[in-house]
Amino acid sequence: MDNQTVLIAFLLTLFAGLSTGIGSLIALIAKRTNTNFLSFALGLSAGVMIYVSFMEMLPKSLEMLSEQFGEKTGNLYMFLALFGGIAFIALIDFLIPKSSNPHEMHSVEEMRKSKHRLKHTGLITAVTIGIHNFPEGIATFMTALNSLELAIPITVAIAIHNIPEGIAVAVPIYHATGSRKKAFWLSFASGLAEPLGAVIAYLFLIQFWNPVLDALILAIIAGVMIFISLDELLPSAEKYGKHHLSIIGLVAGMAIMAVSLYLFI
Repeated sequence: MDNQTVLIAFLLTLFAGLSTGIGSLIALIAKRTNTNFLSFALGLSAGVMIYVSFMEMLPKSLEMLSEQFGEKTGNLYMFLALFGGIAFIALIDFLIPKSSNPHEMHSVEEMRKSKHRLKHTGLITAVTIGIHNFPEGIATFMTALNSLELAIPITVAIAIHNIPEGIAVAVPIYHATGSRKKAFWLSFASGLAEPLGAVIAYLFLIQFWNPVLDALILAIIAGVMIFISLDELLPSAEKYGKHHLSIIGLVAGMAIMAVSLYLFI
């Protein structure tokens, strides 16, 4: 694995993580949240993640594991890795209180509501989103190492998904501190959890890299992305805007991913 591939993978992860800053700017500058846009964009992200998980990552993982262990055992390992990834990200969600969870959506309009509704300080919120986004950084980085053509649309999908996270972080931080500048910078810095995940993956996984680990990581990442799509992106899209917009975004995301993969055949 050459250094250029590693560098590109890290830069893609950095881009995805720091897109929380876009969300914080929306929260701090915009007078209203463009809910229709966010609803469509979140549906689009979910479509990309779901399609690439089921149509590319899981079949590729199964093929590689079947070559190593045979079809039946390969299927077993793929299933275990898939549901292991789902269980991992679900456990993180379960351990974070709903009031602190950065994937509980907020809108710009909440800035004009009374301050007594704020339960947590900005620092706690920033740490919380960091914990929640850490595995997403690992997923983005490891996908980029495996396949750049898969990593680019996934990076864009995660970046879109991080925009409302930036709003979710900036709003309570602004309430807690009364400072728009602090709200922006803490929200922006919370996105660094994703490139940090990339660094940890590089330090502890690359040295053990082999076809089996490659295949297992693909299935684990697929599980993480499926859970994020079904538990966070689509419900958030429904909450932000109209039902049909989120579904149109979902189908559009699948179509874009299908065409992208077809062009690389």
